[in-house]
Parts: sequence; C-alpha cells; structure tokens
Amino acid sequence: MVTLYGIKNCDTMKKAWSWLDAHNIAYAFHDYRVSGIDKARLEAWCRELGWEKVLNKASTTFRELPEADRQSLDETKAIALMLAQPTMIKRPVLDLGDRRILAFKPDVYQAAFAKR
Repeated sequence: MVTLYGIKNCDTMKKAWSWLDAHNIAYAFHDYRVSGIDKARLEAWCRELGWEKVLNKASTTFRELPEADRQSLDETKAIALMLAQPTMIKRPVLDLGDRRILAFKPDVYQAAFAKR
C-alpha cells in the first residue's frame, strides 16, 4: 500500500485523493499537521527530491516567516523550518515504497501506477 503525506485541508491533496479513489488505489494518509514528520524521513525526501523542491516557498506559512528565517536558506535550515512547521512541506508527497512523487499531476500519477 502507498502512503500519501500532506494536510487535510489542502485543495491539491483533495485532487490527489480523488484521483487515487477513482483509480481504486488503496493508500494510507499521513497528516503531518496532526502527526508531524520525523527528521529521518524528511531528510531522506530532501536527498531524493531536493530540499529546494520539498520546501514549499509559496505556502502561507513560509511567506509569513520573518525575513531573517527566509534568508540564507540551506538544506539544514530548510529541514529545521519544515520540522517546526510541516505545512511548509510541498504536498502531497506520495510514497510508493521505492520512490516518492512530490506534488500532484494526474499524468505523473498515471505513469507511476502503470508501472506497478
């Protein structure tokens, strides 16, 4: 079974859920606003996908940070910010077990599940 990571009240998450449901794909949902995210998992995502992509700079939470927190970002600082405020993690993160898919694009999901 795959795991979908994100937060409950996100429009992009709703699109991902709808797509998975419409294609009869079983998944577990991990709400990192409620359950948090462990550092090792977040670090692994950043290694695999790139911390610049995992950090959602368009999020309200990120944009509301003090200027000093948004300056001089590197992987260590970005991970610390995302651990403190998981809503800064781009969503959804679809964990297929052998790889992760960041964000929701129907054609990317279709291709990923066609290979399974």
